[in-house]
Amino acid sequence: MKSTLNKTNDVNGTIVIELEKADYQEKVDKSLNQYRQKANIPGFRQGKVPRSVIQKMYGKAVLVDEINKIVTDELGNYIRENKLKILGEPISDDSEEKQVDLENDELMKFYFDIALTPEFELTLDKSTELTWYNVKLEDDLFEKQMDAYRQNYGTYASIDGEAKDTDLIKGTLTEVDGDADKDNGLVIENAILMPSYLKDETVKSSFIGAKVGDSVVFNPKTAYDNNEAEVASLLQTTKDKVADINCDFRFDISEVTRYQEAELNQELFDKVLGEGIVTTEEEFRTRVASELSNQFKPNVDHLFIHEARDIIVEKMKDVQFPDAFLKRWLLESSEERTAEQVEEDYPKILEDLKFHIAKQKIVEEHEIKVEFSDIEALAAEVAKAQFAQYGMTNLPADVLQNYTKSLLEKEESVQNLVERATEDKIINWLKENVTVVDKEITSSAFNDMMNEHAHRHGEQTGDEATEATETADEQA
Repeated sequence: MKSTLNKTNDVNGTIVIELEKADYQEKVDKSLNQYRQKANIPGFRQGKVPRSVIQKMYGKAVLVDEINKIVTDELGNYIRENKLKILGEPISDDSEEKQVDLENDELMKFYFDIALTPEFELTLDKSTELTWYNVKLEDDLFEKQMDAYRQNYGTYASIDGEAKDTDLIKGTLTEVDGDADKDNGLVIENAILMPSYLKDETVKSSFIGAKVGDSVVFNPKTAYDNNEAEVASLLQTTKDKVADINCDFRFDISEVTRYQEAELNQELFDKVLGEGIVTTEEEFRTRVASELSNQFKPNVDHLFIHEARDIIVEKMKDVQFPDAFLKRWLLESSEERTAEQVEEDYPKILEDLKFHIAKQKIVEEHEIKVEFSDIEALAAEVAKAQFAQYGMTNLPADVLQNYTKSLLEKEESVQNLVERATEDKIINWLKENVTVVDKEITSSAFNDMMNEHAHRHGEQTGDEATEATETADEQA
């Protein structure tokens, strides 16, 4: 067996695999013998079927199958062993003059067209300028976040004064008949209500201003406008049992509690950030501001790398690519794709491919490596950011560790983390080697910029570029 690469030009070539009978006959014979041992053919005992019969029944199919396996393996091995950087996948040349005669050709030749990744110089130095946005949360938005922390971590506390509509009023509910307690009537200990939820304004006003020791007589069904679910909740029973209840109750108030926002003290600092992380209000505000700004980092990174992408693509405008091959591969690799769609989408696909190849070049030439520790750290960061979206900023360590572990157990998640970690390292390399222009921007202005950016660029349409770059990754 012999394999050679015939280059048409710097980015196109054909791998030719030459196969002689000696390269495949032993495997064909072995496979036919296996068929012979297992064949169950009327008139013959199992394992005793004449070889000529097996050859006639399965010979050609086995020959095709074994040759396909040998050629496929040899093609992959040749690409790997010769470290060929190809784009897309090899395409078999099935033209009439390249056809083989399996039964008569002593020497079979198989032709596979390939696209080679172009060689090029990429200069990224201090003459290249990239913008890094420092996002600052507006003062009013920052204070709203501080108020939200105080509200979220507040508590109810007993008061001695008059009740407001948003206070919780606790006491005993007793079913009455006129001015007296009803014989065998309902008595609900530890009843609780909030005036603001009462539907009847007269009943509501009778509770607003009430104090501990006061009593209020009212009809629950009137109070809640015959809402059986709310009446049942007040009377601590089920909906089906309140249908026939339509009488007055006396509410003897034993406690009024009012929601009080948390103070900016050590207790709040520990609940939000973790025990002992900060000890003063100034430190708390600084740390919260930093963490809120960090929530913008993925989008800041995105704009930074996208600006780098535009510069790199421009620098590669004259680099030759195997356009005809790539269009052919894109068309043949998908039954749904039409030639017209390929032509329309190709400029965008080519830009994405150029940037992907440029990133590979940066990684290889500057020996940028992603370690498993990088993946673990990024997974923890992703987990923390996801919980932070719901205001959960002070998670127990075991909860964060378990969620991080679940991310690392999913193949798709790990692949995404590897890609992100690689891009993070490229960003860090760019920051060290190009001129970075820091620009402070408010969060609202930055959000407007991101929305405009997403609208203008569409942020990746279709799967074509992904297909091409993933295959390039596999072959690199």
